[in-house]
Parts: sequence; C-alpha cells; structure tokens
Amino acid sequence: MDLRSITDRVRDMHEEENMKKKLFAGLCTVFLAGAVLLPVSAQEGAVYSTTESDVTVTLETDKSEYQAGEEIQYTLTVENNRINWTCVSTSFSYSNTEGIEAVSEDSMPTVLPDIVFGDKAVLTGTLTGNSEIYPAGMARETEAEDAFYPGAVTAGICAAVLALLIALFCILRKKRGGKPSSGAAAGVLLLAFLVPSVSLPASAATADLESITLRPYVRIQYAGEEVIIRAVIELSMRQDIMTISGKDRDAVKRITCHDPSIFRDFDGTYYIFGSFLAGGYTTDLRSWTSIDSTFQASFTEKVKEQIRAWNKDDSSGSWNGYLWAPDIVYNPVMEKYCLYLSANGDDWKSNIVLLTADAVDGPYDYAGTIVYGGFNGDTYGETDAPMVLGEEQIPERYVTYGVDNRKWGDMYPNCIDPCVFYDDEGNLWMSYGSWSGGIFMLELDEETGLRDYSVSYGTDMHSDAYFGTKIAGGAYVSGEASYIQKIGDYYFLFISYGNLEAKGGYNVRIFRSETPDGGYVDALGNTPYFDSYVFNYNTSVGVRLFGGYKWRSFNNGQVAQGHNSAFVDEDGRAYMVFHTRTTDGTEGHYVKVHQLFLNKEGWIVAAPYQTSGEIMEPQGYDPSQVAGEYEVILHTLDIDYANLATNKPEVIYLNEDGSITGAYEGSWELESGTPYITLQFNGDTYSGVTLSMNIENTKLETMVFTGLGEASQVTVWGSKSL
Repeated sequence: MDLRSITDRVRDMHEEENMKKKLFAGLCTVFLAGAVLLPVSAQEGAVYSTTESDVTVTLETDKSEYQAGEEIQYTLTVENNRINWTCVSTSFSYSNTEGIEAVSEDSMPTVLPDIVFGDKAVLTGTLTGNSEIYPAGMARETEAEDAFYPGAVTAGICAAVLALLIALFCILRKKRGGKPSSGAAAGVLLLAFLVPSVSLPASAATADLESITLRPYVRIQYAGEEVIIRAVIELSMRQDIMTISGKDRDAVKRITCHDPSIFRDFDGTYYIFGSFLAGGYTTDLRSWTSIDSTFQASFTEKVKEQIRAWNKDDSSGSWNGYLWAPDIVYNPVMEKYCLYLSANGDDWKSNIVLLTADAVDGPYDYAGTIVYGGFNGDTYGETDAPMVLGEEQIPERYVTYGVDNRKWGDMYPNCIDPCVFYDDEGNLWMSYGSWSGGIFMLELDEETGLRDYSVSYGTDMHSDAYFGTKIAGGAYVSGEASYIQKIGDYYFLFISYGNLEAKGGYNVRIFRSETPDGGYVDALGNTPYFDSYVFNYNTSVGVRLFGGYKWRSFNNGQVAQGHNSAFVDEDGRAYMVFHTRTTDGTEGHYVKVHQLFLNKEGWIVAAPYQTSGEIMEPQGYDPSQVAGEYEVILHTLDIDYANLATNKPEVIYLNEDGSITGAYEGSWELESGTPYITLQFNGDTYSGVTLSMNIENTKLETMVFTGLGEASQVTVWGSKSL
C-alpha cells in the first residue's frame, strides 16, 4: 500500500470517529429532550412521592388516562426511614375530585398500621367515576384526540428526531462505503424505548419532628377531564424506647423535695432541704433517704410561732405550708449551722428568717429576721426598716408602690428564696426575691449571720436603701430561685424562668460575674435585668442549661426542671441539684443531680445524664475513641411546654475525618490534650467537653459530649449509641 493510500485510510478513520462523536452527541440531545419534555409517559400511571422527616409517601395509579366507567387502580405506600422512630397507626382521609369514588366499601383503605424504622405499609385501592357525573358519553369518541395529548406530541417529536438521526447515520456510512453496525442500531432503538420512561425526581419537604402531615396526590385524566386523587395523612411519630436488660438496669432511691438546697456536712454526707421543710441525705448524690418527718418534728412550738410572727398565712393548711426554699451554710465564727428560711404570706407580706443549730438536721432556734417585705404605713414600725433607713415614717416610694394599692411588686421584692454564700474574701452574702420586683442582694454580718447594718445602699432603678442591690429581674417578669456559686473564675447566678408546674415551662438560666453582687451577663452579653414587662419563658436571654427532654432510656420525658442549688465538692467537681417533673400527667417531682463543667470559654455546661460518679479525663480522648454514631438532643428554646413537649434525640455521625453527617451535617474537632470539643452544625458553633459516663438509670457506660452554642446559647447533648 502506497503512502497516499495510507494517508486516505487514516483520514477516513478520523472522519468515521468524528461522525461517531457527532452521532453520540445527537443521541444524548434526544435523550435529554425526552427527559425534560416527557417526565411521565402517557402510557404509564401517574406517580407522586414526597419525603418528610425521613418518612416517604408514594401514591401511584395504574394508568394516567381512563375512560368513563373504568376502574382506577392505585397504590399508597408509606415508608419509615427515621432511625429509632415508629409511625403510629392512624386512620386518614381522602379529598378526591368530586365524583371519584370507591368501587366498594373496602376498596379505599383509610387505616395505616404501626410502621417501624426500615419498614413500610402498602395499601391498594380501586376507584371509579360516578356515572351521573362522568357518563359514558363523556369518553372521547375518536382516536384523533390523542394526537393533541401533550405526551403524544412529545413522543412524536422524539420519534421524528430519532428517525432523522438514524437516516443521517445511514447516509454517512453509505458515503464511506460502510453500513450501520447492528450494535449501533440496537442502541438507538433501545434509547427510543428508554426515553418515555424517564421522570423527574420527587420533591422533598421537612416537617415537625413529632407530628407530620402528608398530602400525596396525583392528577389523571378521567373521561377527558383532569381529576385529582389525594390522601391527607396526619401522621404521629413515636420515638422507640431503648431496650435495657434487667442486669444492665441501675435503680436508685429517689425522694421528693421541692426547691432542694444542698449542703455537704463535715463527715461527707450530703443533705438537701426544701420547701415545707422537706429534707433528705445521701452519700453518693444518687440514692436519697428522706428525713421529712424527723426534721419537721424537731421544731418547737415556740420556734414555729417566732417564724410566723410577721406573716401568718392561714390558708396554707399546715404550719409549714408557707415555709419555702431554705438554704443552709455553716458559719465558722458562730460555730453554728445557719438555716435561712423564707416565710411567705399574702400581699407580699413575707420575710426571711435565720435559724441556728448545732447539727445540720436540727433542732433549730430562731435567731432573727434578715429582711421584711410587704409593709405599709401601719406595719412599717414592726420591721427593722426605720433603723436601716433612719426614717420613722414610711418613705413615700413604699406607698406609691405599695401593698395597699397592690403595686408593691412593680418595684419591690417578695422576700423569698434566699441563697447564702461566702465569697473568696470570706464575706457573707444573701440573694433573694422573685418575679415581683426582681432579685436583690444584701451583705450579711459574719459575726451574727444577720444583716450587716454597717453597709448602706443607694436608691435607684437597680438598688434600694432597704432591700439592697438589685441584680436581676423586675417588672413581674418571670425569674425566681436565685442561687450563686463560684465555679472557676466566675460567680455564676442561676435563676429559674417560667412557672413551676409541669406545663409551666420552668427552666434554669445562668449568668456570670467577676464579683458576687454583679453585674451579671450571659454568654451573649445580655444582663438579667427587666425594667419593663416581657414574656421571657422561651427567650434567648440567659444561658439555658436544658429544657424539656426525653432520652430513649426514659419512660417519660422530663420537664419543669428548676429551683436549683449548686456546689463545688472537695475534689473540685461541680454539681447542680434540682427538682424535675415528668410528662406522666401529674405534678409529681423528684430530686436529680447533674455534674457541671466549664467549656473552653468558661461557660457552664451540664452533663447529659444524672451523675453516677463519672470523672472527666483532663487529657481528653483520641478522635478514634470519640468518633461514632450519637443520639443528639438539641435543647431548642421554642418548645411547646404547655403541651408537655420535649426535645428528643436525633442520630448523627461523628466521622473520623472530622465531618458530621446524619440528622445534622457539619464538622467536629477535639483539642489535643484537653477534654474540649467543638462542633459546627445547624448554623452554630458548639463549644463543650467530652467524657465517659453511665446512661441514666443503667450500668451501661458510653461516650458523651455537652456543649453551648456560641451564637444561640442553645445547649447540645450527645450520647454515643451502644
């Protein structure tokens, strides 16, 4: 073969290759045109599918066109892909176009069974058109009408384009003396069959995590008219309870004590005292023994009368029914246990008394009153206010904002809920107060345990010469049960927002300050002052340690956690003690203790489970130890507490490459040589700590993390799945 022949042959090969590329490009164009122009073939049934909260519902008919009198066969499928959740059995309804009816009583099913994770329910039904609305004469009489059906037009266009491409291919092959290969022709014919079956992906939507509404529907042609078949499914989602074997359960003895204040005695025994003079003790902060009866019996009739002298409350029902939220400290100068007790009465007529004893559990003697509230012109002289203020007559401000015109609470405190503590210099302080007027602070005399009369206070918006320095609240905005504890470098102020009932939205907020008497701020710089009324139960002011929540190891959710105390133990570990209610429909409550930690920024975060003696490793963990599947509770602020709503865990994965996948997507990182963890997801950065602890009420140990959102002040808890 000469050089020219070889050159021609090479040129022909290049032309053939270019022609193949052009043909392939043309075929792709036809394929894409078919995909866009023909999402559902006229020859196939109508299909609609959507996913909400990982639950997918699909509605499908056997055809997309029906003559009058024909039966419509349909399938409704609900598939649950939400990990650890069950779709609860429910009945639902249809809202079909008028005249599209069930063929028989049982041919349009309306009940879904329970659907566990990974399973699905498939319902089939048969419908037809009402003969009065869709008489037989409405059916199309000629085949010619089909030519104007959009699907037929699209199919015709595609077929014409395909024919042109095939002809072009054959002509070009013929010009080069070749013929179309059987493989190429088969590919073209196969493509022609595939194009009509291509459809667009189904749309997806998100819904509420516990209740979702699914509205699958399809549009079809019936007797020449467009009609709709649609189901309306109100679906409830129930989270699966964790299965725990008997050998892995860990029962603890609980007691009832409202507003528990903790005190550690010299022998290492922990005592709590609460409203109505309830009490108990423990040696491990888990199992408690009640001392209610013995503690209450230790008060003599004389002491009872001394406590009641200022503000008897005849509606209380019992002598201790109006005695709220005591706090105990040991005064080394007096060598006495000092119990500070609020005696609450009607019309803000309240006071905080000091009782002293030689033993933590009594008996206690009356030592005096720290502060009086709710006085008017007639009772002003019965208090120590004239001595403190140096005025024999009641100052006008206590009349303008007085009990007689029921405006006392606009400015001045209800004298309840004392918290007594020593600062780093050994000075003794007492915070007290509630919604009405706010939270105030007084300095006490370390020698007597009573008010330090040598300290004076100004009178302005956040201070009063008699009641002391105002540190939080006011204007009837919710906020009570103040408790102050030095943890790390800061004094932390704990306050309970909301109402204390199970459906009241009770929740603990924290602020911090470098000095015991303020000014306190939260992580976003907000102060705890309220100079005018706002509804603050679910607001972002104050770091909320947690709200209503329910781990899968719980039978009931936990709500209305509040009126806490806190302390730092001898080993440096800090704890929070509080009472919690549940979602069991009652107002029953019990005491819990959670360990507290400081994140890298020095803000308190609470352990996800009640304490069981866990110790946080100061050197932290290797990423391989922390990585894995986690159940995560995000303590969102906007919670429907009035309906006992709780935040529940969703599943995420902390992958070893530093990514987060699952219910949330983002990234995570450990700080080497420390317990600190940083997680980024949900539009926020959460700064916290990692540790290993027992799942509540079990002996099962797992890795956990707790963190605080830098932008939202929202707490996140994570517990590694077993």
